[in-house]
Amino acid sequence: ARAAAVIAGLGGKDNLDDVDCCATRLRVTVKDGSKVNESALKATGARGVIVRGNGVQVIYGPHVTIIKNEVEEILS
Repeated sequence: ARAAAVIAGLGGKDNLDDVDCCATRLRVTVKDGSKVNESALKATGARGVIVRGNGVQVIYGPHVTIIKNEVEEILS
């Protein structure tokens, strides 16, 4: 359920171009950055959200790889 909430907070499945992560951040390329809902993402446990144009970084901490895998399962 958390992954579905993350996807919704990023503007929905159709708004996502690419999903990746580094050690602590979910890095997402979106089609429309204005569809990103920062408060919805923070409700999923994000410590912060950075939106720069179509690039979004959602800061989760070291468990971000689990979230990335859950998101990719829904997208595939």
